[in-house]
Amino acid sequence: MPGPTDGSTRAMGVLTVGALIAVTAYTVALGSNGWLWFGWVVLGLITLAMVVTRDT
Repeated sequence: MPGPTDGSTRAMGVLTVGALIAVTAYTVALGSNGWLWFGWVVLGLITLAMVVTRDT
């Protein structure tokens, strides 16, 4: 079972979820933008890498 997350990993997770909400709202209001979704995927992968590589 994973241990508690540190502050930077938790902040990155909150930022990633917030970005997902913002990109989804933009898509609903103004239409899809592939670059926004690409940026969100990159942000999500960075967050995932931080979770996987953190010290336990």
